[in-house]
Amino acid sequence: MKLVLIEGPGKKDSVQHYLGKDYKVMPTFGHCRDLPVKTLGVDVKNNFAPEYVVVPDHKKYVDAIKKEMKNAEAVYFASDPDREGEAIAWHMCYLLGIDPSQANRITYNEISETSVNNAIQNPRPIDDKLVNAQQARRILDRLVGYKISPILCRKIQNKLSAGRVQSVTLRLVVDREREIENFKPEEYWTLQVTLKKQDGSEETFKANLHLSKDQTIKSKEEMDKIIADIEAGKFVATNVKKSVTKSSPSAPFTTSTMQQEALNKLGMNLKTTSATAQVLYEGVEIAGGRKVPLVTYIRTDSVRIAPEAQAKAKKYITEKYGEKYVVPTPRNFKNKKDAQDAHEAIRPISLDRRPEDLEGKIQKNEYRLYKLIYDRFLASQMSDANYDSLSVDIECNGHKFKTTGRVMTFDGYTAVYNNQQAEENDDKLTKLPKIEENDTFTMTDKKPEQKYTKPPARYTEASLVKAMEEKGIGRPSTYTQSVTTLFTRSYVERDGKSIVPTELGKVVVDMLIKFFPDIMNIGFTADMEDKLDDIEYEGKDWHTVLSEFYGDFEAAVKAAAKDGTVSKLPEEISDEICEKCGSHMVIRNGRYGKFLACPNFPNCKNTKPLEETMPVEAKCPVCGKAVKRLKSKRGKFFYGCEGYPECSFMSWNIPANEKCPNCGEELFVKLYKNLKVISCDKCDYSRREKIESKSTEQNTESDNVEESINEIDILNQLDEQNEQKS
Repeated sequence: MKLVLIEGPGKKDSVQHYLGKDYKVMPTFGHCRDLPVKTLGVDVKNNFAPEYVVVPDHKKYVDAIKKEMKNAEAVYFASDPDREGEAIAWHMCYLLGIDPSQANRITYNEISETSVNNAIQNPRPIDDKLVNAQQARRILDRLVGYKISPILCRKIQNKLSAGRVQSVTLRLVVDREREIENFKPEEYWTLQVTLKKQDGSEETFKANLHLSKDQTIKSKEEMDKIIADIEAGKFVATNVKKSVTKSSPSAPFTTSTMQQEALNKLGMNLKTTSATAQVLYEGVEIAGGRKVPLVTYIRTDSVRIAPEAQAKAKKYITEKYGEKYVVPTPRNFKNKKDAQDAHEAIRPISLDRRPEDLEGKIQKNEYRLYKLIYDRFLASQMSDANYDSLSVDIECNGHKFKTTGRVMTFDGYTAVYNNQQAEENDDKLTKLPKIEENDTFTMTDKKPEQKYTKPPARYTEASLVKAMEEKGIGRPSTYTQSVTTLFTRSYVERDGKSIVPTELGKVVVDMLIKFFPDIMNIGFTADMEDKLDDIEYEGKDWHTVLSEFYGDFEAAVKAAAKDGTVSKLPEEISDEICEKCGSHMVIRNGRYGKFLACPNFPNCKNTKPLEETMPVEAKCPVCGKAVKRLKSKRGKFFYGCEGYPECSFMSWNIPANEKCPNCGEELFVKLYKNLKVISCDKCDYSRREKIESKSTEQNTESDNVEESINEIDILNQLDEQNEQKS
């Protein structure tokens, strides 16, 4: 028997099926060896030597693997094909006493029979450069998080955290909001006229007043003068340009473009998209059958397509759509400058698994995202769409108008996938009447509009990820966790699809910019990502990268710790009246969450708990009815179905009303002070979100800004673990 170690249990059945009975596949459930939770775990005086320990919750997995290893003739490490996966394999080598220079590492870009069996036939040693790049990132993020977070807690309020990628991402949101707040709208006018030819034709079309770049109509008086001019003049076609134009398909998805398109076209947020994509990669349960992986590896910033996949696409397109839909040579797309080309773009494993054949057999979001990935890839290998285009310049009494239109003559790739959000509403697709130079027209209607310049739009999750990618902040594996953390820390909130910084988020950014300008510098952060890439691709010494960073950073930490600056957030005034002094009570944060306090402290020390409610709206996972919060005879809370006794569901934890993306079991919400952890009892999946909890204690002002390092460590560790799992 040969032992194969993978990361998560989601793909266990598929890999086991492909390898057969001579192999035993076991998951490590992510990192089994990592930096400790309650201490820094990095000896900065000893060349940044990390202190690695077995993750407590993972000891049982390590013990089970060691037990199975005794009967194995060989061990292969098949964790994910990226830095994290390489590091997991390297750590497992240490725990199992295996030399990482032996050929025990296998990787595959898709979970298919061909790829898995090809990988097992071509093992290689652990890639030290990949491991070192991961170690450098891990230690770098640990230093930033554990050194800065306690300072924020002392200077602003407790339960705060900072992160190398997270904090710069927050700055993008705050800077955009302040740009909007400081924006001063300026008046301008536009004019659209409706024209018809003076040849007796009744067919009308629209044309817009065309201005040069430095020209603006700023008042009604200016517009009235233009209208008077054109009402007294004659409209004449001065330039008619006919052409055949083409539009080409977009590249297949990278992680970020998939996340952006899933939000824009499907309305799926980052967490939903990431979790759904992971299921598509590891394998979906098709009704009546085993799990089937549907797409290639989903954490990539490359648009490269394997020649074999291009050849299969050409064959499929020819058979289904015909020769005219096939490009003469396969389409190849250019990667952005700093893209890591270790993986392909995201694509379906097999074009024979058509989305329409899976509809109703897999979960709705799985179907929708798979169809998006499938169609985008297929379209990327199809021919251009062709149009007959017409552009007409029209003059009237010294004023220039312009109209454009086009008619599709061949649909090409748009038979499968449109690049545009709503191409049918595009003015350029308007069909114009036959127009020749010197044709004259009569104005049948005019539409002057007063408008005002608009500030830049707030970020959505999709546009924020796009900005992170364009500016080099983070990498595909970090986008979702970085943005999600901003919400769970209450640094930002949603306004529809838009992301709005809270007052807390603004104060945190200002404090970080004041004391840690390098950490908050977008260019500095992007440069650090490049240095991590240099470790991976060029073999740059990771100790040197950390040393170059740490000197100035340590000095900034010491200066911030000595500075007495404290930032107080505006108090949130409640409707509750203090019965002792008559003041409106305020909502404050204590060690155990939010509570009501009299604003006249210390003269009035009255406090009250906030009304305790269910932290989440939950439905019974058995029958779908509401879940009630109940109290046992001993005073302990538990949760039960309101349909009792017909439904006997009861649990100490709150149903999360969602399935585990790893194993498909029910998820539950566990409460820890002012945190809720959504986790699976069957595997190691978990994520953390903030909740509000009851406090009856009187807290002093110092309680509101002090935070024990152990609590900060735990919060940061939760963030780090989730980033690794993502």
